[in-house]
Amino acid sequence: MLSVIIPAYNEGENINTASDTISGLLDSAKINFEIIFSDDGSRDNTWEIIKARAKSDPRIKGVRFSRNFGKEAAIFAGLEKAAECGCSCAVVIDCDLQHPPELIVQMHELWKDGYEVVEARKSSRGRESLVYKAFAKSFYRLMKSSSGLNLDGASDYKLLDRKVIDALNAMQERQTFFRALSAWVGFKTTHVSFEVQPRLHGKTKWSFRNLFKFALSSVTGFTNFPMHMMTVFGVLFMVMTVVLGVHTFVMWFLNKSMTGFTTVILLLLIIGSMLMFGLGIIGYYLAKIYEEIKFRPRYIVNEDTDRTKELSSND
Repeated sequence: MLSVIIPAYNEGENINTASDTISGLLDSAKINFEIIFSDDGSRDNTWEIIKARAKSDPRIKGVRFSRNFGKEAAIFAGLEKAAECGCSCAVVIDCDLQHPPELIVQMHELWKDGYEVVEARKSSRGRESLVYKAFAKSFYRLMKSSSGLNLDGASDYKLLDRKVIDALNAMQERQTFFRALSAWVGFKTTHVSFEVQPRLHGKTKWSFRNLFKFALSSVTGFTNFPMHMMTVFGVLFMVMTVVLGVHTFVMWFLNKSMTGFTTVILLLLIIGSMLMFGLGIIGYYLAKIYEEIKFRPRYIVNEDTDRTKELSSND
């Protein structure tokens, strides 16, 4: 059985469209499926619509968080729900259908051919601003150079075999980056290309500030590059110090030494800034470690349509 996992946050306008479109495509392809909505603590009528769809169609299921935990948590909640329901493979797709659902059938065929991870990669980024595109390109380039993971054009839209799902669910880290983790686990992988479609309803929930925080968390979660960067800066400053020391000694020996109060102040400011910057990087890594060792759950499920059905049947 194919599980289609759809994270949703304030997507009340898109729930019916997404479920109808995907159900129609998979029914036409004669694929046995279920649709799992992960409601990330929505504040609109998203959950009410999911519950109504679940009552009318047993193939549609949903879980609702107690508050907003983020898209990453919603994806992993869907993966755990899919494994619980006994899926053979699962597809993660956005609720706004900017990921073309027609690709699900093609991805499923590739899975039947033996591929265990089928990634949908963006051939274009759609109607994003130049700032967003430049930021994304820089982020993926940094991830590739520092961690070895090629995420250029990658998205959360992908099909995973049950073995891959079990491997991801077995990971105990609290702060996750699904896009990179699904590449890090390996397995037999292929990809298909797609163009990002315009949203049918609503606006994106990702602000530039949220994207920057997510990128910073993702980089530090997969590489210690920022800490190595401080080591490189330290070596450069040491070389500069040696050169400046030799120059100062030579000038003193030739009786040409000059007063350098301004130079000293500038050097102190530069070195002090670099030290504070380095301490900030170390502090950020310590904060990440602190969050991990508390071992709080990634998310808290408040409601589950399957449990609701069980309670109704018992009544």
